[in-house]
Amino acid sequence: MKVVFRADASLQMGTGHVMRCLTLADALTAGGASCEFICRTHPGNLLGLIRSKGYTVHELAVSPDLSGAGVSRCDKESGEQSPTHGHWLGASQSEDVAACAPILAELQPDWLIVDHYALDARWEQALKPYYRKLMVIDDLADRPHACDLLLDQTFGRQSEDYRVWVPGDCQVLCGSGYALLRPEFAALRSYSLQRRVKPQLRQLLITMGGVDKDNATGRVLDALRESPLPSDCRITVIMGPTTPWLDEVKRQALSMPWATEVLVGVSDMARLMADSDLAVGAAGATSWERCCLGLPTAMMVLAENQRYAAALLERAGAVRMFLPDSPLNMQINHLINELVGVEGSLRRLVESASRITDGQGCALVSDFVLGKGRRK
Repeated sequence: MKVVFRADASLQMGTGHVMRCLTLADALTAGGASCEFICRTHPGNLLGLIRSKGYTVHELAVSPDLSGAGVSRCDKESGEQSPTHGHWLGASQSEDVAACAPILAELQPDWLIVDHYALDARWEQALKPYYRKLMVIDDLADRPHACDLLLDQTFGRQSEDYRVWVPGDCQVLCGSGYALLRPEFAALRSYSLQRRVKPQLRQLLITMGGVDKDNATGRVLDALRESPLPSDCRITVIMGPTTPWLDEVKRQALSMPWATEVLVGVSDMARLMADSDLAVGAAGATSWERCCLGLPTAMMVLAENQRYAAALLERAGAVRMFLPDSPLNMQINHLINELVGVEGSLRRLVESASRITDGQGCALVSDFVLGKGRRK
């Protein structure tokens, strides 16, 4: 079976779309499929990472006009509204179709898997002659799709949210039970939950996404300086290799009151999370990783498209949210005082988070693509 992924990473959109596609590609490859990628060469792309994992990547150039004017040209031609995130594409949809068509015509994939907020049914229909089936990975439920299979791994998302956006015969998989997590998260789940039976706060993990273009990591470190973290606490900061703030964060880490290390491009995230007692993390795809391991999380929303899922997780008691209109240092102080001083507060976060997903979602999704479909 031939599978082609169309997904991008960039400083603007982050790395999550490509990372979850890589996770699914690994599962499909293990099941006997042959996978390739089509990616645009945005600043902050992950082409090197994809290739390092053994996958062929077909490169698409970024349009010289990144302001969104290319998208506007497409809209004037079609008379249709651009997707909300159309400016993330680095081209118009019609330009992207023209670039992808010869690649897909040659490969003739059994499945085309698209994970991109800037693409919709117009793109999907235009390329229909070149693939047998189409899968869309989405989180927004805000635009039409012409697909055979749709995945939204958001906690609390219902298939009914997509009924107006997909064909009547489209198979819709919704909810965090289908979260695309690497197998090591499920493998470490039992260990991680066991070490939290009597939780303590000795290891803090900070992970603000693969790019962190606005330096939320630096703001968190500054806010922590006067916090009541135990004196023997250790802090681990995870950053992506394309983040623009890496050197500045490394300098901050050297002056923290607690032993603080900065790790870049880690390959053992599941183990780092399992061995941590509290995470300060961005909303987004890593939310499901933390929940699988029962890792208590203080969450920060860094993009508007993260707000829906973050609110549902907070309502379920699985995370604590930082509010954008309140000083971060005061919120961190209050939270750590509570988690250290109020008996059972850490444990309640562990229990609520661990109920969100068990880490088996990628196997379920890959089974659907490979023709062994089974519902959660």
